[in-house]
Amino acid sequence: MTMLIVGLSHRTAPVALLECVTVSGDALLKLLHDVRQDAHVSEAMVVSTCNRVELYADVDKFHGGVTALTDLLATHSGVPQEQLTRHLYVHYEERAVHHLFSVACGLDSMVVGEGQILGQIRTALRTAQHEGSVGPTLNELVQHALRAGKRAHSETGIDRAGASLVGVGLDLAGRVLGPIAGRRALVVGAGSMSALSAATLARAGVTNIVIANRTYERAVRLAETVGGRAVELTGVPAEMAQADLVVSCVGAGNRAITTDMVLAAMAGRSRPLFLLDLALPHDVDPGVRTFPGVTLVDLDSMQQAGIGGDGGRGAEIDAVRGIVAEEVAAYLDQTRAARVTPTVIALRSRAAAVVEAEMGRLTARVPELDGKLKDEVAHMVRRVVDKLLHEPTVRVKQLAASPAGDHYAEALRELFNLDPKAPGAVSRMELEQ
Repeated sequence: MTMLIVGLSHRTAPVALLECVTVSGDALLKLLHDVRQDAHVSEAMVVSTCNRVELYADVDKFHGGVTALTDLLATHSGVPQEQLTRHLYVHYEERAVHHLFSVACGLDSMVVGEGQILGQIRTALRTAQHEGSVGPTLNELVQHALRAGKRAHSETGIDRAGASLVGVGLDLAGRVLGPIAGRRALVVGAGSMSALSAATLARAGVTNIVIANRTYERAVRLAETVGGRAVELTGVPAEMAQADLVVSCVGAGNRAITTDMVLAAMAGRSRPLFLLDLALPHDVDPGVRTFPGVTLVDLDSMQQAGIGGDGGRGAEIDAVRGIVAEEVAAYLDQTRAARVTPTVIALRSRAAAVVEAEMGRLTARVPELDGKLKDEVAHMVRRVVDKLLHEPTVRVKQLAASPAGDHYAEALRELFNLDPKAPGAVSRMELEQ
C-alpha cells in the first residue's frame, strides 16, 4: 500500500471553486466514509479548510486510487469532473509525504507560517480515528507531520512572522478604521475560527466583543473566554449597527450577513464599517462592497491581492524548509526500516525452528543425554546461529533506509525462502513489538 493525496487549494483553484468543494460536518463524514469504502483504499483522511480540500489515502494502485478519489470529489461537490480536474494536484509516495509535512509547517498556507493548520490537521486525524478510517500507516505519517510542524514553530520565527488569516484581516481593518484597540467588534459564529478571531481581537485591545451564534450556549461559552457578551443569531442586525468591525466565520451555506442587514446597520451613521468574511461558503453578500463606508475583505480579495507571501521572511522560510527536508528523510528512513522488519523476524523464526528441530533429533538419537548438558548444547547452537545472523540482519536494516532498500529484503526472502506472513513469523513479530 502507498500514500496518495488528491486535492486542491488556494494555490491551484479560485476561492469560488473551493467554496463548492469544501465540506464539513455530516458532508465531511460521508465523503470520508465513501473514500474509505473504495476498493483501492485501506486508510483515509479528509482535510477541509477555507484554503484547501485534500483527500489522503493509503492505496494499492496509483491510477485506480487517483480515479476513485477524483470521482468522489466531483460527486460530493457537484462540480463537473472536467472542470474540477484542471485545479487538482496529485502527490504520491515520497512527494505525498513532503507535501503533508510542508502543509503542517505552514509553508503551503495562504499566509505563510500560520499555525492554525496544525490544529486543522490534528482535527482531521481525530475525526478519521473516530470513524475508524485510519490505521498504522496514516496515523504514523500524520503524527510525524504534526511533530515536524511543532518543531518548525518552536525552532524558527515562522509563527511570529506568519500571522493567521485572522491577524492579516485585522491588520487590514486597522488600515481602514485606525487603531482597533477600544473598538466595538461582533463575531458571528462560535467555532474554532471564531474562537481564534475573538482571542485575536482581545489581544489587540478590543474590549467590547459580542459573539452571535445559532446555538446560544456556545456563544456564551466563547464570550466568557474573552470577557465579552453573547447574543442569539437573530441579534446580528442590531449588534452590527453598533459595531465597527464584524468577523463572520459561520460557513453554513446561507448568507449570515445580507445586503439588507448592512444597509440597516449603515443607516444614520457616519463612521465606517469593516466586514471580515473568513468563511467558506461565504457568509457576507459580496454586494455590500458597493455601499459607501463599507469595506468587505474575504478570502477572494485576499487571494487576488496575493496576501500571505513570504513578506521578507526568506530566512525563516528557508529554515523551515530545512526542517521539512530533515523530517521527511527521517520518516522515510523509519518506514523503510519498518518494512524490512517482518523479513528479519521471519529469518530469525526460521533459524529458531531449525535449532529446535535439530535439538529434537539430538534428543532422539542420544536419549541418555544429561539435561544440563543438553541445555548447554542448545545454548551454544543458538549463540552460533545468532552470531551468524547478526551481521546480515543489521546490514539489511541499514540498507533498508536507502531508496532501493526494499530490494535487499526481497533478496533475503528469496535466498532463504522466507514468508513474513507465516503464522510463526507473525506471532514472533507481535511478541517483539
